[in-house]
Amino acid sequence: MTKRFIVVAGNIGVGKTSITERVGARLGWTTAFESVVDNPYLAEFYADMRAWAFHLQIFFLGQRAQQHLALAQSAESAIADRSIYEDAHIFARALRHLGDLSERDHRSYRSVFDLVVSHLPRPDLLLYLRAPVPVLMERIRSRGRAMERSITTEYLALLDGFYEEWLHSFDLCPVLTIQTEDLDFVHTPRHLDTVVGRIQDRLAGKEDIVFDPNNSRQTGEA
Repeated sequence: MTKRFIVVAGNIGVGKTSITERVGARLGWTTAFESVVDNPYLAEFYADMRAWAFHLQIFFLGQRAQQHLALAQSAESAIADRSIYEDAHIFARALRHLGDLSERDHRSYRSVFDLVVSHLPRPDLLLYLRAPVPVLMERIRSRGRAMERSITTEYLALLDGFYEEWLHSFDLCPVLTIQTEDLDFVHTPRHLDTVVGRIQDRLAGKEDIVFDPNNSRQTGEA
């Protein structure tokens, strides 16, 4: 079988980890996730974002670049929870927008990011998960993670806008967009079946679609 490498992108609470776990298990692929346990900057960052934002972004850049390269070079097909591209186009941009990352630090970070990414193999597919902000807020509240208690509707809306702008010009690999607000691939096998089928279709070069589990007629994504 042809080796494949997929990265999963999307806002906080949209379902990236769940879909990575289940698609990986269904297809027998290697799965990779964002690690916070070994992040030496998270505690300081949450205590003083302006002082530690640059350090955190550089750490994430190095960590994700290593993971991306290892998965791309492996002989096994793989799916990764979150892409390296979101670090710069979404989260570093948000830190700069909110004043937690200075313009000088942002320029320095982007110069390193652009250099690193230019030498990384491109993934075969970017799986973009999307859901309305109120749905994201409800999911975040339901899972009750301590580090997510300060997340606001306004912050999620800001990220959502950045995601849409980024994906509008993203051209490193094909993109498959999936609406997840009515999608339950954890408890509804047919939803997972459909998602896996859409992934396989997109990898085969078929048109990008937006999957709506409540509508048997799928629409093309412009």
